[in-house]
Amino acid sequence: MLIGLALIILGFILIGLDDQPHGNGILGLTIGPIVTLAGFIFEFYAIFAKAEKN
Repeated sequence: MLIGLALIILGFILIGLDDQPHGNGILGLTIGPIVTLAGFIFEFYAIFAKAEKN
């Protein structure tokens, strides 16, 4: 779960690092949201995945 949280934070940082006004550059519109979405998907998988029985 910590990996997913790190991806979400990294995505928001990438969105904030965009040089274009109002976040209209490649970081703010494409790369940042994709990384953030990947973090949320990873979090959902970590929460809902069944634990393996040994």
